[in-house]
Amino acid sequence: MKPIQKDERRVANIRDDDAFQPYDPVTEPGTSMLKLNTDLPRDVGFYIYRMEPGARTTPHRHGGAEEFLMLEGELIDNDGMVYRQGDVVWLAPGTEHTSHTETGCMIAVFAEDRESPPAA
Repeated sequence: MKPIQKDERRVANIRDDDAFQPYDPVTEPGTSMLKLNTDLPRDVGFYIYRMEPGARTTPHRHGGAEEFLMLEGELIDNDGMVYRQGDVVWLAPGTEHTSHTETGCMIAVFAEDRESPPAA
């Protein structure tokens, strides 16, 4: 077995603020993400999503299923569902929602496909 080469491994720590990039500073202020696989579109694959207290996502529709693990804090969906630390969540393809956090939160996300605006 050959050793893993430098360009074949990326490592970051969720406690390192510099590892996070703004998710979308215009439409989602207070949100950031840590994503190591930059070959995939921004909101596809695995990433860590961080929301500061009071942050809100834009309304969106999932192009594929989304799964996430609440690492810290609380997240509240537009239907009132509250996700807390330790919750593991699956949302079906085509699910539409917006979320916000009062406390701030950090989420490990896996998304199968890109997001789009909700249906009219």
